[in-house]
Amino acid sequence: MDAFYASVELLRYPQLKGQPVVIGGGRRRADAVLDRGAFLPVDEFPRLKDYAGRGVATTATYAARQFGVGSAMGLMKAAKLCPDCILLPVDFDEVRRFSHQFKAIVTDIAPLMQDRGVDEVYIDFTDVPGGQREGGRVLARLIQKSIFEATGLTCSIGVAPNKLLAKMASEFNKPNGISIVGEDDLQQKIWPLPCRKINGIGPKADAKLAGHGIRTIGELAARERGWLVENFGKSYGAWLHDAAWGRDDRPVITESEPVSMSRETTFDRDLHAVRDRAELGEIFTRLATKVADDLQRKGYVGKTIGIKLRYDDFRIVTRDQTIAVATQDAATIRRIAGQCLKRVDLTRRLRLLGVRVGSLSRPGDDDAAGMPRDEDTTGQLF
Repeated sequence: MDAFYASVELLRYPQLKGQPVVIGGGRRRADAVLDRGAFLPVDEFPRLKDYAGRGVATTATYAARQFGVGSAMGLMKAAKLCPDCILLPVDFDEVRRFSHQFKAIVTDIAPLMQDRGVDEVYIDFTDVPGGQREGGRVLARLIQKSIFEATGLTCSIGVAPNKLLAKMASEFNKPNGISIVGEDDLQQKIWPLPCRKINGIGPKADAKLAGHGIRTIGELAARERGWLVENFGKSYGAWLHDAAWGRDDRPVITESEPVSMSRETTFDRDLHAVRDRAELGEIFTRLATKVADDLQRKGYVGKTIGIKLRYDDFRIVTRDQTIAVATQDAATIRRIAGQCLKRVDLTRRLRLLGVRVGSLSRPGDDDAAGMPRDEDTTGQLF
């Protein structure tokens, strides 16, 4: 979906179409001014230049992206790039509603669909009637048209022989574009691209590749598999070689179980485990409760409970502990996560705190069941 969070807001505020808009900074609240919707003049919307805090951008309209504003960017940095950009909070309820709607439309047309988060899916339409017409373009147009007519939202579609290339192709002609990459298009359409365009090559790997003079996918493809394995490890090096040559045999998986569930929050100011103990304790309890609610709502229990901290120097540490019996109980999650806190340095100030539950299963699987409630929090740091 094209700039999904922002596009959902533009349905609510059509007067912002064409304006630089960023979504982020927090969840949408009952706000009497913003809820006036189409009757609110553009000049009355909040601007990035007036924002103070540590929030990040969830997404931005394409008009905002022209100023360099993008997702996961700190809002204070974005304000320097585009101070007059309009800032709107995230409305997760509305986003989820549209997410369910567009996915239902897709599966009506092509039932073999893999969910890839709130705004992205993989579709295998090998066996869909008419799916091969014009190399898949006819079906892609039908999906675009059906989603737009039902929701007013646009999407961009990449058509390719596998998931790796389709993901890349979907970015070629945003917004509202269709891009087709065939087996014979690798050299012309894929190899000139920067290595970072491959989903799975992050900043560290990209920097290491650049250190070896490898900046494009074509230059990566020119390196022998053995050299890549020697310099990047057996598994990742072999994957880099296959990815550069457009090889990917992963199937479209229609159903998959989550590996873990987590909740985290970035603080408006750095907090200290001793001086801000009460405030951190409330946040910690709230995160554990939210994770427990997520587990209960989705029908999972978990055995591995952990924490995530980001210090004031942006260093991240994680710790976890595996318990004997899987749980979805908030008090138990809070207690075990608290024990994990004893194994980290709490002398530095904190920017972020998170709670995670992994090793998930369904209640009843392998005798997994929610542990009885345990309100004992003695020995907790906060």
